Amino acid sequence: MKARTVVLTLLTLFVGLTMCFASNPSLGTWKLNEAKSKIPSGASKNLTVTYAAVGDNIKCTIDGVDGQGKPTHSEWTGKFDGKDYPVTGDMSSDTRALKQIDDRNFDLAVKKDGKVTMTGKAVIAADGKSRTVTINATDPSGKKVTSTAVYDKQ
Repeated sequence: MKARTVVLTLLTLFVGLTMCFASNPSLGTWKLNEAKSKIPSGASKNLTVTYAAVGDNIKCTIDGVDGQGKPTHSEWTGKFDGKDYPVTGDMSSDTRALKQIDDRNFDLAVKKDGKVTMTGKAVIAADGKSRTVTINATDPSGKKVTSTAVYDKQ
């Protein structure tokens, strides 16, 4: 009887977590739609962004190109709770913090050496097939830059 209770409890927990992540419209692979995006020339581009459930965290993998067209790759694993989580593979940031606002919206902050270098907002369309990410940043020369990237769900 005790073993059955433990198994049922674990199964219920597993199903609950699965349902929670399954209902998260951010999960999956998103591909940049350059025709619909407004990214300044010479700026880096995130060509593919993938969010995957890893335990009770989300792992984000980003592949793109820098301002000179060279390939880039970065990753972070964390939660959409507004706390800083470490980034690997990105020379321009140490941490990223994402905060879920509601089912289809989240805010983000990127930091380098504890200083916010970029803020933004992601909005997933009601049909779940696209998302728009608007970023406000300061480029290396100190100039304020805004970009809007539109991604299609793959």
